[in-house]
Amino acid sequence: MNPTPLKDRAAIVGIGQTEFAKHLEPSEKALACRAIAMALDDAGIAAHEVDAFAAYTMEATDEVEIAKAVGAGDVTFFSRVGFGGGGSCATVGHLAMAIATGQASVGVAWRSRKRGSGPRPWTDTVNQLATPAQWTRPFGLLRPVDEIAILARRYMHEYGLTREQLGAVAIACRNRANANPAAIMYDRPLTLDDYLSARMISDPLCLFDNCLETDGALAVVMVSAERARDCRQAPVYVHAFGQGLPAQHHGMVNYWNDDPLAGPSWIAAKQLWKHSDLGPADVDVAQIYDAFTPLIPLSLEGYGFCGKGEGGAFADDGGLELAGRLPINTSGGGLSEAYVHGFNLINEGVRQLRGTSTNQVDGASTCLVTAGEAVPTSAVLLRRD
Repeated sequence: MNPTPLKDRAAIVGIGQTEFAKHLEPSEKALACRAIAMALDDAGIAAHEVDAFAAYTMEATDEVEIAKAVGAGDVTFFSRVGFGGGGSCATVGHLAMAIATGQASVGVAWRSRKRGSGPRPWTDTVNQLATPAQWTRPFGLLRPVDEIAILARRYMHEYGLTREQLGAVAIACRNRANANPAAIMYDRPLTLDDYLSARMISDPLCLFDNCLETDGALAVVMVSAERARDCRQAPVYVHAFGQGLPAQHHGMVNYWNDDPLAGPSWIAAKQLWKHSDLGPADVDVAQIYDAFTPLIPLSLEGYGFCGKGEGGAFADDGGLELAGRLPINTSGGGLSEAYVHGFNLINEGVRQLRGTSTNQVDGASTCLVTAGEAVPTSAVLLRRD
């Protein structure tokens, strides 16, 4: 019996994305359909061949409306992954599993957001709070940034993480955005002085520790490895996939665990590497979920690129830059390209392996893409021939 039946059995053959902006006129549904149409055209596949969809929660559009609007055929597989940005990579993993097991032949995953012009979900005090929020919001942790600030302060206390190290994360992402015309921050350089003098949002996290609020949509198209060879674009294979929900996990603060700094990425990483022929040392470039800068060092540790407590130091001396130990977020990521709940990281991973990134890593043949750390999460390892 093949212990890794998913490995390299499915491939991403099409990607699409709309423009990113603070405010776009089209609805989230219209933006989603545009991105999907572009991804199908990129792959050279007709809409009526689509028989699978995967999305993740906090998505306003649904499979029924999207399938009708884009002209899909009969749909035999659909999934919706929980926990917001933690589900981004799981959409690719779920479609890969569906294709590998014969449940579907042409899959579409998408994300459409109007967070730049729409309401902020954490300001809604009408709806009943989910269980984790009942234990945090009454005590002042009103927004995601407040919860991540708690983790960051613990990290500083335990391992000496510095604001300069967090600044290096923000600057690495901004440097990549400055070479990407599609990025919101394309024409806005960031220096360490800019970072250190920025206003505090939730101490110790300042303005530049926070992701953007963006309108836009993205999509990918997936097929079997066999069919991928006949598609318009060179295939990018889903080599491995993992999800992670630690025992006794609680919200973003994670303070019920024995070690709050060993978050969901540690569990997802075990699954990912267990089913892979490769390890962290084989990864040429990474797209790491960056809703907030501390998630980068925490993820570097969780996925095995450095030891516990060493994630901050990993970013020093250009470790995350193009010529560094591990180039990350080469389109600018959520901090400086656009925040679309992490889906732009997937598309950029595909571009890196196609050799079409605006910040191309020479010879890149493997790319790790991760979803939101500090919430139940997911990750995929992509590769090319």
